[in-house]
Amino acid sequence: MAAPAADAAARAVRNVVFVDGVRTPFGKAGPKGIYAETRADDLVVKVIRELLRRHPELPPERVDEVAVAATTQIGDQGLTIGRTAALLSGLPKTVPGYAIDRMCAGAMTSVTTLAGGIAFGAYDIAIAGGVEHMGRHPMGEGVDPNPRIVADKLVDPTALVMGQTAENVHDRFPRLTKERCDAYAARSQEKYADAVKAGKIGPELVPVSTRSAELGWGLATEDEPPRPGTTVEQLAALKTPFRPHGRVTAGNAAGLNDGATGCILAEEETAKELGLPIGMRLVGYSFVGVEPEVMGIGPVPATEKALKRAGLSIEDIGLFELNEAFAVQVLAFLDHFGIDDDDPRVNLWGGAIACGHPLASSGVRLMTQLSRQFAEHPEVRYGLTSMCIGIGMGGTVIWENPHYTGGDN
Repeated sequence: MAAPAADAAARAVRNVVFVDGVRTPFGKAGPKGIYAETRADDLVVKVIRELLRRHPELPPERVDEVAVAATTQIGDQGLTIGRTAALLSGLPKTVPGYAIDRMCAGAMTSVTTLAGGIAFGAYDIAIAGGVEHMGRHPMGEGVDPNPRIVADKLVDPTALVMGQTAENVHDRFPRLTKERCDAYAARSQEKYADAVKAGKIGPELVPVSTRSAELGWGLATEDEPPRPGTTVEQLAALKTPFRPHGRVTAGNAAGLNDGATGCILAEEETAKELGLPIGMRLVGYSFVGVEPEVMGIGPVPATEKALKRAGLSIEDIGLFELNEAFAVQVLAFLDHFGIDDDDPRVNLWGGAIACGHPLASSGVRLMTQLSRQFAEHPEVRYGLTSMCIGIGMGGTVIWENPHYTGGDN
């Protein structure tokens, strides 16, 4: 018997749009960081509440799902944080939620997973985000890796230490020198500082009240990690903690950070019905696995796969938001695609080397910045967000600019 026409219509793929994104200021992990005495779940709650505050046109009961990522799902980052954060943020109890873990690409996976549900017709509107409080929960806290992973030589022991995997990328591609990485890192700091001065970075930040038993109450309004004025000469003098005479330093890599991000996703017609802004339109995405020992090359095959599935080429991409876990990982991507180290399309406002990388939260930071850059660049049609992922993966999401008016990309 033929399936009813309604069944076929229900499975028509629908357009998914990124409405808006916000984040907390990012802090330095550790006892002296701004969030040392602030709970991780409270950071997420602050983000969700801010999204709802900024968009009163969105009835809270219209939110169909909440997905929040954390790499270390323990303590105040555990207990199905998507659901508990939804309850704490004041969303109706009828709004469900869940947690996601794909290490650094947690928030990115929150977005793509919910987007799949929206495209399929299971949801109309959802909230995606991520949090990492690396001061309270260092990466790997409480985990018990199966010893066979190393004993059976499935991976090299260095695969479990991200800084060592970055050194391995240097080994594999000798042209990716420490000097190039330091120069890239200094530019990231400079671009970030310029973006702050120009008001490009700031509007997406949610002020967070902080508590310190020693200092009392405070208010976090800006990122803590940046080091404006950093020079190549200063970076050249830093120690290489992962290998004697190595190339990876605290200056050409992202630090250990605390922070949370969140965004609203919607089916395009639903967004228009409610009067929600449309920041960008999802084109496609891809996650791939690579050798865990060289985790940093993951964005290369992920981007190739995403472009192929979308019917696009790298020349079609007019803006890149690449997560700067390590400078060498970004340079590996740029070299592969024949893009200059200082190409103006790449990380217009600096990146994680400057502002920080609270692991599972970073994917939505990239998306939020790309969305805001699209609004300023109607000549650009396509952009992408991409990141390397621990244990040997890469993820790339391609977006279309709804403000596109024609041009090269």
